[in-house]
Amino acid sequence: MSQDKLDTCFQEWQDNEALAEEMIPLLGQLYRKYNVVPSLYGRSLIIRSVIRILKNHRYVKKVEGTELSVRDTLPMVRAMLNLELGPAHIDLGKLAVAFKRSGRSDVEAFLREELAEIVGGHEANGMGGEPKDVVLYGFGRIGRILARILIEKAGGGNLLRLRAIVVRGGGDDLEKRASLLRRDSVHGPFSGSISVDHENSALIANGHYIKVIHADSPGEIDYTAYGINNAIVVDNTGKWRDEEGLSQHLASKGVAKVLLTAPGKGDLKNIVYGINHGDIGDEDRIISAASCTTNAIVPVLKAINDEFGIANGHVETVHSYTNDQNLIDNYHKGDRRGRSAPLNMVLTETGAAKAVAKALPELSGKLTGNAIRVPTPNVSMAILNLNLTREADRQTLNDYLRRISLDSPLQKQIDYVDSPEVVSSDFVGNRHAGIVDAKATIADGTNAVLYVWYDNEFGYSCQVVRILQSMSNVRFRYLPRARD
Repeated sequence: MSQDKLDTCFQEWQDNEALAEEMIPLLGQLYRKYNVVPSLYGRSLIIRSVIRILKNHRYVKKVEGTELSVRDTLPMVRAMLNLELGPAHIDLGKLAVAFKRSGRSDVEAFLREELAEIVGGHEANGMGGEPKDVVLYGFGRIGRILARILIEKAGGGNLLRLRAIVVRGGGDDLEKRASLLRRDSVHGPFSGSISVDHENSALIANGHYIKVIHADSPGEIDYTAYGINNAIVVDNTGKWRDEEGLSQHLASKGVAKVLLTAPGKGDLKNIVYGINHGDIGDEDRIISAASCTTNAIVPVLKAINDEFGIANGHVETVHSYTNDQNLIDNYHKGDRRGRSAPLNMVLTETGAAKAVAKALPELSGKLTGNAIRVPTPNVSMAILNLNLTREADRQTLNDYLRRISLDSPLQKQIDYVDSPEVVSSDFVGNRHAGIVDAKATIADGTNAVLYVWYDNEFGYSCQVVRILQSMSNVRFRYLPRARD
């Protein structure tokens, strides 16, 4: 390759970096002033680095076969700022690809047509609704990830305000709490700054004032004393999983609703966002977000059942170890779970297969399940061995699931990967409920085996936040609308 060619390649990269740098403050303005959340085929562009923005553009070629660069999207971002847009989630990638294929030249005219329902919809100081107070009861793995997500999303029409966390004990543990939020061995450093207000027992994270309340039971807390009213309490402890136990939160002043981040027992509604979140009524005061595995498999099972039908099947979960297990062999009330988690594969039970029926009643009694805990700290896999009612080959299954992941109501729940080299750590931080591994798909007549990765911490927490939004009557427009 000639030196001129090498120089041209490098210059093109630098030019794209410069354009991405120019784009960042414009994206921030769309987000903070207009409550517009831009993305590229589901990959967020908010609070992203120059390199991440360029990589997200590169991703478009993988899913559409069409090159897309910041030269294509920057003019669209500039034009959007002239349209006084109302709140919405806008897939800039889909708009840019459609514009290129249309052969048109007037970007603003194109956007006025595609975004007609929100053009001129901006209201000064309007967030599209009333903010909702959120309290995290428990600050373990899920609690801290939820805190990160809520803090990150504030300011873009999310309307969820993290006001407090509740932890056990009464000692001065604020520095340790702050440190655990600031640094994470799996998910990396917190994106921003965290300081501690010892005098008022609070953490200040990216400007968010978060009260730290020490209590050993919900009955000890009066949230109104901290200016918290009509809050949703997210119970991350798993200590109570039925209506009777969780109702203790509702007895606390300032609490309106409760969301459990574990499978609920009894008659509690187990909600998988994207599947049955429409079942949440204003009268529902206690909701379960089901389990990470249930959230990962139900969207894929629904997609397959809708198109091909599921006669029956078996779900095998290969799950990273959790805090419930022991570092070294010790007593545990559960079978086998007392054995060292980092040193063993541990065969155990899972209720995920039976729990599917709570979100998808049409699959009741059709699935069995088991689980193997493995020595990895995060990211798990569900293997769906299904007997279909209609024959399908591997290519047909993969093409269908790829389409569902890109342009369907389940696009935030189902992701799709078609690489021969991916491994579990590649999915740390993935925001989807589950990721279909296309290279691993097996199909023979009516038998199909699907491999679904999922970040059992972060992906699940994103689903929890979506339920929080639904419980708070936060409704987003997603544009552009799906094309026929």
